Amino acid sequence: MADVLHRTGVVCRVADDPLMVAEHHRIRQVVFVREQGLFPSSDRDRRDDEPATIKVLGFRDDVAGGAVRLYPLDDTGHWQGDRLAVLPGSRGHGLGAPLVWFAVATAARGGGRLMTAHIQPRNVPFFEHLGWSVSGDQETYVGVPHIPMAIDLGVRAP
Repeated sequence: MADVLHRTGVVCRVADDPLMVAEHHRIRQVVFVREQGLFPSSDRDRRDDEPATIKVLGFRDDVAGGAVRLYPLDDTGHWQGDRLAVLPGSRGHGLGAPLVWFAVATAARGGGRLMTAHIQPRNVPFFEHLGWSVSGDQETYVGVPHIPMAIDLGVRAP
């Protein structure tokens, strides 16, 4: 799978070797365990061990600063995106949108028709700006409110 260089100078790559996978997990650990306290010791789950799960890193100036993972939920073309994380020192440097666009494009190339995600309420406007829509009522995940959102994978990122 090819890297994607966005006009912001951000490069997104599939984490396809052990060092990249370790960095992907480190970024998630910093954001979801240490910073947000969503998980007591690790945010890893069974999805991380499934071969269909795609782990992605976002780089700016060759330094990894963000991560996201995605995976098919079923055989109908429904994909899930989750664990979007950008390190505190990398925020505001244009990593989030390219990571989301890369995930959407990757799922579409993988035969996806719809991608869903559970988004913390403060991040809903960001996802709406990227073409996502609220697709359900607020839910609680790991003790924190989340909003179900979806995007038609026929819609392409700019």
